Amino acid sequence: MTPYLSLSIWVPIVAGLVVLAVGRDGERAGTPTRWIALIGAVAGFLVTVPLYAKFDVATSAMQFVELKEWIPRFGIHYQLGVDGISVLFILLNSFITVLVVWSAWEVIQTRVAQYMAAFLIQSGLINGVFCALDGILFYVFFEAMLIPMYLIIGVWGGPNRVYAAIKFFLYTLLGSLLMLVALIYLYSVSDSFAILDWYDVPLAMRTQILLFVAFFMAFSVKVPMWPVHTWLPDAHVEAPTGGSVVLAAITLKIGAYGFVRFILPILPDASHKLAPFVITLSLIAVVYIGFVALAQADMKKLIAYSSISHMGFVTLGFFLFSQLGVEGALAQMLSHGFVSAAMFLCVGVLYDRMHTRMIADYGGVVNRMPKFAAFMMLFAMANAGLPATSGFVGEFLVILAAVKVNFWLGFGAGVTMILGAAYTLWMYKRVIFGDVANAHVAELSDLSRREFWMLAAVALAVLAMGVWPRPFVDVMHASVADLLTIVAKSKL
Repeated sequence: MTPYLSLSIWVPIVAGLVVLAVGRDGERAGTPTRWIALIGAVAGFLVTVPLYAKFDVATSAMQFVELKEWIPRFGIHYQLGVDGISVLFILLNSFITVLVVWSAWEVIQTRVAQYMAAFLIQSGLINGVFCALDGILFYVFFEAMLIPMYLIIGVWGGPNRVYAAIKFFLYTLLGSLLMLVALIYLYSVSDSFAILDWYDVPLAMRTQILLFVAFFMAFSVKVPMWPVHTWLPDAHVEAPTGGSVVLAAITLKIGAYGFVRFILPILPDASHKLAPFVITLSLIAVVYIGFVALAQADMKKLIAYSSISHMGFVTLGFFLFSQLGVEGALAQMLSHGFVSAAMFLCVGVLYDRMHTRMIADYGGVVNRMPKFAAFMMLFAMANAGLPATSGFVGEFLVILAAVKVNFWLGFGAGVTMILGAAYTLWMYKRVIFGDVANAHVAELSDLSRREFWMLAAVALAVLAMGVWPRPFVDVMHASVADLLTIVAKSKL
């Protein structure tokens, strides 16, 4: 059998190493480097397509499984596999990597090879996170993916890039060290590092709660949940456009993925006991952070806070313990991957021309960039959860699941749709509409052919998922049902 999962990991990593080996700097010298990087990114995406095309939606079992000995002394294996919960995120990550390499085509002029290579290598490492079935293998990929992002922010970021990069690294590293302790404990009681074996390990409630805290610290920082979210706005503001796209579209999803791969199935009793705590934090994120987003003067910061609010929906959906809630949360993760990437790409298009992210510096952009204004309107509406866009699907399912549990819980979650529309359209109105008051805005040119097709690709994904979500939701149905069966069984 073709090792599609290994290919999804190692094709982009090898492509990144090739780019590093042959790449040279300078605009003209960098053109071959850019082409090699783009070919590598496209190849990395193409090898993931069979994962969807050959995926059996009728079973909840792991598919495309690969198993090889890695460190026999400790029973650590190179074990890969995907189910309906993880397979779509590998495709999303590989698709976003193509966009990121494409978006930097004419923008990055210094250290081109290193920039492109960092994203390609990171893409492979993130795919490894989504398909690792061995605890130590998962941890290695989980930690290794921090390094390229740390360099992307620290080398190509804004004026305060070093501070933002160190803050990002320390926050995520602290949480993941607690996760390592939890992984080692699970090995000590099960004599195995296989994640699926841990689903059957009986654990006392006190032990489950301690492990829950350890895993929760690692994954809540990555989501990021309130109040451990403060690294994200700084990282977004300082990161280059590509860094912001990957941070919002992919990196945040890894934290949420950890909840459904580790916390819920391994610690079901603690998950039920602490569900009110997680739901409370989620609702605070959804509502409070929505109001914080309304007050932002920087476009990137506004979209960063928007991401925190939208990811609150995801953790809320998980801890409702229903098919609708979990599927809605996963759909929200996919949609947010497309929409947040699109929003940051739009800010990048404006920043490349004006070199400012401040909302007050714009106004009347539609008069000079009508095509851009149309694309940004679509993405703004999707961010606000407009029906027929991908943003509506996940939010609708989670609110529906929340109402079935408690009407006021659903009402609280529904407030975010109003807030989402408020801060997104308020930003859109101030940037796009009105008279051209700034001389620099009067000199703007509309989208280039590269920018048009880049945004069109994301727009197609946003509309496709919004109009016909079934191909996305059907894939996860059996795996979510199996997960909820595991979560319903007490280990006490």
